[in-house]
Amino acid sequence: MISRRSTPELLAPAGSLDAVRAAIANGADAVYLGAERFNARDEGAQLTMDEVGEACRIAHERGRRIYLTLNTLVKPAELGAALELLGEAIDRGVDAAIVQDIGVVRLIHRVYPGFEIHGSTQMTVHDASGAALMRDLGVDRIVLARENSLEDIRAIRDAAPGIGLETFVHGALCISYSGQCYMSGMISERSANRGSCAQSCRKDYHLTDVRTGRELDSGYLISAKDLAAGEHLAGIADAGVGCLKVEGRKKKPEYVAVVTRSYREWLDRLGRGEPPAPTVEEIGPLVQIFSRGFTGGMYGGRAGREYVTRSHPDNRGVVLGEVVGREGEELIVEVSEALLPGDGIGFTRADGRGEGPGFSVEMVRTISAGDRRVRQAIRTRTSVPQGWIVRRTSHAALLAGARASFAAMPAELQRKRMRLDLRVFGSAGSPLKIIASAGDASTTVRGVIALVPATRRSLDQAQLREQLGRLGESPFVLGNLDDAGLARDLFIPVSELNRLRQEIVAELSSQLEGVHAYQAKARGEAIAHAIAEVDDGTVGLHIAAALTDVVASIIGAGTNASPGTTPTAAEFGLSAEVFTEADARTAADAGATEIVFDPFLRHPAPIPTRVGKLATELAARGVTLRLRTPTIVRPTEAGKLDRWLALGLPLLSGHVGLVAKLGRSGRDIVADYGVNCFNQHTAAELFRVGASRVTVSIELTTEEITGVVAPWEGSRFEVVAYGRPEGMTIEHCVLSAAFDREPTTCRDLCVRDHPDVRLTDPAGYEFAVATDAACRNRLLHSRPIDGSEFLPRLWHAGIRSYRLLFNVPGEPVAEIVSRYRESLESVARGGRVDLARVREIVGGAFTRGHFARAV
Repeated sequence: MISRRSTPELLAPAGSLDAVRAAIANGADAVYLGAERFNARDEGAQLTMDEVGEACRIAHERGRRIYLTLNTLVKPAELGAALELLGEAIDRGVDAAIVQDIGVVRLIHRVYPGFEIHGSTQMTVHDASGAALMRDLGVDRIVLARENSLEDIRAIRDAAPGIGLETFVHGALCISYSGQCYMSGMISERSANRGSCAQSCRKDYHLTDVRTGRELDSGYLISAKDLAAGEHLAGIADAGVGCLKVEGRKKKPEYVAVVTRSYREWLDRLGRGEPPAPTVEEIGPLVQIFSRGFTGGMYGGRAGREYVTRSHPDNRGVVLGEVVGREGEELIVEVSEALLPGDGIGFTRADGRGEGPGFSVEMVRTISAGDRRVRQAIRTRTSVPQGWIVRRTSHAALLAGARASFAAMPAELQRKRMRLDLRVFGSAGSPLKIIASAGDASTTVRGVIALVPATRRSLDQAQLREQLGRLGESPFVLGNLDDAGLARDLFIPVSELNRLRQEIVAELSSQLEGVHAYQAKARGEAIAHAIAEVDDGTVGLHIAAALTDVVASIIGAGTNASPGTTPTAAEFGLSAEVFTEADARTAADAGATEIVFDPFLRHPAPIPTRVGKLATELAARGVTLRLRTPTIVRPTEAGKLDRWLALGLPLLSGHVGLVAKLGRSGRDIVADYGVNCFNQHTAAELFRVGASRVTVSIELTTEEITGVVAPWEGSRFEVVAYGRPEGMTIEHCVLSAAFDREPTTCRDLCVRDHPDVRLTDPAGYEFAVATDAACRNRLLHSRPIDGSEFLPRLWHAGIRSYRLLFNVPGEPVAEIVSRYRESLESVARGGRVDLARVREIVGGAFTRGHFARAV
């Protein structure tokens, strides 16, 4: 006898109300969607609040759930609007929110206590320390990084019990760890952390060796295939995952229907104790509805060359056959499955290097049909060379079936109405009295015409319901009508019933408006109070109303210090982040007060004892050496990091779980920009868990930074003022893929043969690729940020710690460090910043970053 087993929740996406219907009709247990703002999908993938309410009604009537995506980083000035939006969604019935910003998590607990929170995959939770932090913050469920293997998931489950686990099983993959992609924002001001990703990974690139100039590879080298993890469902469930997530809020309802139905069937098989892995035939509809090519992801371990599309960035459809010729106005093809009118088709060269036109089939006839081959003639003026591949990009019958699957579900947006209960009283010679109640509102109305004995039709339950239930466009729907207090065989004109009904509606509507206004006012005050009270675990800080004036004065300070507002000279910190011992000494000689050493940036990593000796050497000169940890430390890699931690050095980390784990243990650890500190409440949480200093996000403007640091008057904050941030952190290795080598076993490539490689985009921008100690690629920005002109404004905000990044071989470390030191010393004295002193070093190849460009 086959035993049944519990199965994970199936969570489907929706970017429209039709997609909600498609998901529910095809077996989703829950649906996630965005509403108007603060969700990580822009450009039409949001629902109105009324549609959110309708989605909740559709779902709840069928025992399903709705989750709101509130999964973007939120600026200080936006916190109120984000919490108001969530409150409106809660009023409409959403069951949980998916959140990226840890400061917003804390605020939700304060304003909406007890409300369910899910941690977005953009939190970059990929190990036990990250999971434990989210659990401690009150997050109920975490969406794990797409890069986690089954082994990772089991380790996280065992080490952080008590928190729900969710993981993606189907749809588009980000090549970068979610939450660690800054490339889009830096290039186009469209931040991946703000729902506006420009999809830089979907461009074609050339991989070049810097030393030799040799091109090593070309194509869509960082365009990941789509995830299809059907083969891993049993393993994922056994690893302790409670929810399986389908990506695709920007996809059409037909896509949602087809994918949801497929995974529902496979999960039902799993529940019955049958093998859930899909057959090739069962995968077919998923390939047809949308596919860049499928990968099982990294559940089974590190993926290699086949993880990326290489030859294309978009939907391919299903390969059916080839073009065999042309006869007059007809294109002759041989295909494995007959094409039908309404199908969409496209063409590619046999070698995959050329793309032809596509069109919708209007007229087609079958010439012959044999064993698995059909010869057809398609009427078209489009010319396609013989031998080209035929792809069906759209399958009319599949789409029609998908639409039919949810056609019976109500499609009209139903206005949410409140139940109106009535109690009716009256006797002959007295006016009719009605007591009405709806929610928290109630009223009593009395007629002006006396009831009289009926001569024909008497006033009864049916007539009362007919007249009093005509509520039209009002916000009410008639519920219970109690006429036990009404004497029998009485009469009153219909016009009098209509007048009483109108009076009831007007009075209750007025009361409810007052209730709503009071509730809105109370909610607004609660939100304002929660935002104003910034608690970092040491002392409650209140953002005074005068802060607006302070910020305005800072903004108006210009690029140089004004004589009337010049701060007194003070100590400042100038950190130089490097990856070689030689650069560390050079930076110290040039005036850096702190060296941040990243031994993990490139192969080969130095020996820990040598770094320990370097720290001692620098300390003798009054210079601190701080060790930078990787932002990604998978469970299997924790042991390798421990030998570095044993050095006892101060630390810098963009891994928020490590910041919390080590900070709570008393280690001196600075939170790097990878923790995505976008507002003052995120900063407070980082201080609360033990961060000694916080690096604000590299995606904030100078004015926005001012808002973040204001509660602390800039103290204990750091700004990246120069250098190339890590635009992406990629588990995939473009260098090993170029040579079709197995990842992690080919260190001869990055250590010996090609230690310095770059990716070049179609516009000619070069991005340095650092293959780190864990064989990940860190894709560095093409040009260094130079924020020297913004130093006075940042200084006025109270910030005294600045970091310079040197992560590309051959950079002018001494010159940049010394001239930034000169600039800071000048600002501290109330002087000017001589921009030419820095700019003559970097030349024209620099960017101001986001200091003046908002995302």
